Amino acid sequence: MANHHDTGYKELFSYPEFVQQLIEGFAPQESALSGVFSIEKASSSRENLQQAVNRIVAIIQSDPHKERLDRVITRWLKRHLQRLDAAVDLKQLNSLVEDNAMLAENLQHWAEKERLVGEQIGIEKGLKKGRDEAREETKLEIALNLISIGTLSNEQIAKASGLSLEDVETLGKSASH
Repeated sequence: MANHHDTGYKELFSYPEFVQQLIEGFAPQESALSGVFSIEKASSSRENLQQAVNRIVAIIQSDPHKERLDRVITRWLKRHLQRLDAAVDLKQLNSLVEDNAMLAENLQHWAEKERLVGEQIGIEKGLKKGRDEAREETKLEIALNLISIGTLSNEQIAKASGLSLEDVETLGKSASH
C-alpha cells in the first residue's frame, strides 16, 4: 500500500527546477545529472541545446565510468529529443562522445527545417491577410460605385457588395459629405 507521503513527494519531484536545485546543492557543479538538467533547460533553442550537449560530453569524458555514463545519457538524450519532436536522425547515434559531431549536424538540420517551416507559415499568413484586405477593399469599391450611381437602395447595395447594411449606410453618409 502506498504511503500518503508518496503523492506529495511525487508532486514535489515532478518539478525539474526543484530537483535540479536539490541535486546541485548536494552534487558537484559539473555532475552528469546537472548536465542532463542543462539539456532539459536548453531545449528551446538549438544553439543552447548544442552547448549543453558539449558540456555533458565534457562531463562524460572526465568521469571514470565514462562508457556506461555515455550509454545511459545517450539513450536518455535520444528519448528527450523524440519527446521534443525533433526532426533528428538518431538511429546511428550510439555514443554522445563519439557521435557529437553527427548530433551537431543533425541539430543544425533540425534548426534549419524549423526555420523554413516558420518562414512558410509566415508567408501563408501574410498572403491570407493580403487576400482578406483585398476582398474588403473590393467590397468597399463596389459599394461606393453603386452608391454614386444612386439608383439602388442600401439593402440592394449591401447584398450586391457583400457589406453589412450598417456599413453601406455609413459609407453612404460619408460619400454624401
